[in-house]
Amino acid sequence: MNTETITAASAGTWDLGDLTVRRIGFGTMRLTGSGAFDQGVPSDRGRSIAVLRRAVELGVNHIDTAAFYFSSLRSANELVNTALAPYPDDLVITTKVGPSRDASGEWHTARPEGLRGQVEENLRQLGRDHLDVVNLRLMPGMREFGTFAEYFGAMAELRTAGLIRHLGLSVIRPEHLAEARAIAPVVCVQNRYGIDSRQSGADDLLRECGELGIAFVPFFAIAGEGREAGASAEGHDQDLLDIARAHGATPAQVRLAWTLHRGPHVLAIPGTGNPDHLVENLAAGALHLSADELARLDSPGRAQTAV
Repeated sequence: MNTETITAASAGTWDLGDLTVRRIGFGTMRLTGSGAFDQGVPSDRGRSIAVLRRAVELGVNHIDTAAFYFSSLRSANELVNTALAPYPDDLVITTKVGPSRDASGEWHTARPEGLRGQVEENLRQLGRDHLDVVNLRLMPGMREFGTFAEYFGAMAELRTAGLIRHLGLSVIRPEHLAEARAIAPVVCVQNRYGIDSRQSGADDLLRECGELGIAFVPFFAIAGEGREAGASAEGHDQDLLDIARAHGATPAQVRLAWTLHRGPHVLAIPGTGNPDHLVENLAAGALHLSADELARLDSPGRAQTAV
C-alpha cells in the first residue's frame, strides 16, 4: 500500500458540534510510555514532538489527550503544548476528566465539585483559555461521591461558564447517554471498541450515536486485547492477516480501516511515537474493504469480550 501521498483527509470529516475534525486523529497516550502509565520506555522527547508536528502537517486536526497521561519522564499535555502551540485555528484538542493521578502514579477519583480543578489543570498544561471537547470518563469509584447526573451536571456548568466548548462521555453504558443528553448536549462517546474487543451492546451504542449525530470514538482500536501494552502478532487471526496481505497493508491498518467502516460518525485516534507508523495509520483512511472482507472480520463470536 503506497502511503507517500495519503493524508488525514483520506478518511473524510465529522462535526463535533460546530468543530469539524478529520476522522483519523491522533491519541497521545503512547507518547508518555508504552502504555502511558509508566509502563516501558517513553518515546524520545524530540521524536515525540516531531511526530505531533508531522501529524498536523499531514492534516490531523483532532488530538486526544489527558492530564493523567504522564509517566515519570513525560507529560502528554506538555508535549502537545510544546509541539503545537500556538495552535492552528482548526486544531481540536479533546481531553478527559474524572480520574486523576498523583505524582506517585496512584489513581484518584474526583468528586463532582472537583471536576473544575481537573479542567483548570488541563487548561494550564495545554496553555488554553478554554477546552474544545472534554469527556467525562466514568470510574467505578464515582458512585461513592455522587450520581452520574451530579457529575455531568458539574460538566454542564463548566460549559456554561465558558471553560469547555463541547461535552463528551467515556467508558459509558447506553443509559448514561440518555441521562447526559437530558442535561446538556453530547458531541462524542469514547469507549473501548475494536474487531476483537467489543462487549455485548457495543454495536447498539455505536448505531445509536450515529442516529443522534454523535461521534463514536473507539480507543484500543489497534491494540485490541493488548490494551495499554499495544497490539501483538499473536492478536491477529488468519482472516485479518489474509485481508492485510491482499491489500498490501499491515494488520494495524486493516483494524483502523474496519473501525472507520463502522459508520461515517466513527472516528479513530491511533497513537504512536514512530513517524513511520504515523504515516501508516493515516493511510488506513484510504483502505477500502469489501463487503465480504468486512463480513469475515465481523464474524459471530469474534468480538464478545469483557471490557
